[in-house]
Amino acid sequence: MATSLADNKCVPCRGGTPPLTRDQIVPLQDQLDGWLVDADTKLIKTFKFKNWLEAVDFVNRISPVAEAENHHPDLYVRWGEVRVYLWTHKINGLTESDFYMAAKIDRVFAPA
Repeated sequence: MATSLADNKCVPCRGGTPPLTRDQIVPLQDQLDGWLVDADTKLIKTFKFKNWLEAVDFVNRISPVAEAENHHPDLYVRWGEVRVYLWTHKINGLTESDFYMAAKIDRVFAPA
């Protein structure tokens, strides 16, 4: 069985680490489903739900994963929708850990 991006551990970024280049981003993005890359600096995905409570429940299920990985997405919650923004704030760009976290969030969203 192939290893998923979600099986990798997020690694804290130190300032001065160069952000991923477009050529590095593309093969990682290809392993994700539905994540958009904004200006080669952010990953964005919108998750849809039937109502407010399901959206909030999803945020509550993401939270312990983000805390365990010490990699915290920006979350925009509204009725029936959660939009997730991921990037490495220290370098204002993307690292492999952003893609790992995106895959972990997809895993949380997937039905059991």
